[in-house]
Amino acid sequence: MPCEMIMLQLGQCGNQIGFEFWKKLCREHGISPEGILQEHATEGIDRKDVFFYQADDEHYIPRSVLLDLEPRVINTIMNSEYKKLYNPENVYLAKDGGGAGNNWASGFGQGEELHEEVFDIIDREADGSDSLEGFVLTHSIAGGTGSGMGSYVLEKLADRYPKKLVQTYSVFPNQETSSDLGSIGVSDVVVQPYNSMLTLKRLTQAADCVVVLDNTALNRIACERLHIENPTFAQINELVSTIMSVSTTTLRYPSFMNNDLIGLISPLIPTPRLHFLMTGYTPLTTDQDHANIRKTTVLDVMRRLLQPKNMMVSTATDRINRDCYISILNIIQGEVDPTQVHKSLQRIRERKLANFIPWGPASIQVALSRKSPYVSSAHRVSGLMLANHTSISSLFERAMRDYDKLRKRNAFLDQFKKEKMFADNLDEMDDSKEVVQQLIDEYHAARSPDYLTWGMNQ
Repeated sequence: MPCEMIMLQLGQCGNQIGFEFWKKLCREHGISPEGILQEHATEGIDRKDVFFYQADDEHYIPRSVLLDLEPRVINTIMNSEYKKLYNPENVYLAKDGGGAGNNWASGFGQGEELHEEVFDIIDREADGSDSLEGFVLTHSIAGGTGSGMGSYVLEKLADRYPKKLVQTYSVFPNQETSSDLGSIGVSDVVVQPYNSMLTLKRLTQAADCVVVLDNTALNRIACERLHIENPTFAQINELVSTIMSVSTTTLRYPSFMNNDLIGLISPLIPTPRLHFLMTGYTPLTTDQDHANIRKTTVLDVMRRLLQPKNMMVSTATDRINRDCYISILNIIQGEVDPTQVHKSLQRIRERKLANFIPWGPASIQVALSRKSPYVSSAHRVSGLMLANHTSISSLFERAMRDYDKLRKRNAFLDQFKKEKMFADNLDEMDDSKEVVQQLIDEYHAARSPDYLTWGMNQ
């Protein structure tokens, strides 16, 4: 019973990480850049039809919709060696190609104008799948198209397909601030705090699960762990595509458990709002790095996953402010004996390596997954952690701080006021701020033992 997923790639960032993801999937399933199954890829243990479908001449086509308001990134993809892989009808570029100018309101407005054409493509893909399980959306929250048009698509998906899961991989902007707290995070986009705030409201209300990809942390990991001095987009996207492909391995190499998305997500998310997940991955290596191969065991992998420095979200996970794990899912790949997993879990519990919520059981779930037989990897065991942790609220607090600094001076609002949504007033912004504040409060409340009664009183 395949549970198909349709991937929606929005904007520059969404299309770039989506492209890397498809490249990786093609390698893992033994599919050539033209979409043809290679000779060596005949062992039928994988389910290609979760993310691909076959055309009449048997070549594989990704269930992917590429949307952008300016042509640059999609043209790059369409001129690469993978140009024959995609279905050209699934590529949507705005006619004038002007882009959204890094303005959320412009992206949202254009999404509204173009929604007929965009949803024609999405509906066609949905109708073409036997048992659609949900949508995967890749975008960034700081720009214009990924955040604005992404927000519009999210709202409409929740409206049109209320029973389908919507999972997003959302890239949060780089927020390396200079030493003093008074300054706003360094970013290419001046109005990024507004864009982030408005998108966060939609991610809170319309998505079922948000995997947070934090550029600050990804840069840090590339510098510290992989020793790359100035990481390029391609290297960061390589990290992201690893996370995305491993988090879907249990769907593509099915076993008896966790073989659909709802089974992966449901143990991680206790209440509807607390659906922002962090990721961690180990062991990390770059393609050129053969010196750093080390011995990996299940315990070693699971212990490393719990270390803050392997987390791909830069939050202050110190022990002082009572932040705790709500739930953890580890996807372990490679040669693993289930008894080792059991021992590792006991060891983690004995040494109290992870703090858990006081109002529920300490749940570390482990999914064992096969590796692709066509991609050689240097390590015997590797692991991905998807964790729901209360410290993620610090990311939203940081976005809130940046937003307040601009909003109290009413800075850079002219471009927003040109759009229909903000022509009369800026209520939408204040409303978004309120939603994000409630989200932060809920994550804070989740640390205390009386969270459940707190939730009843809301």
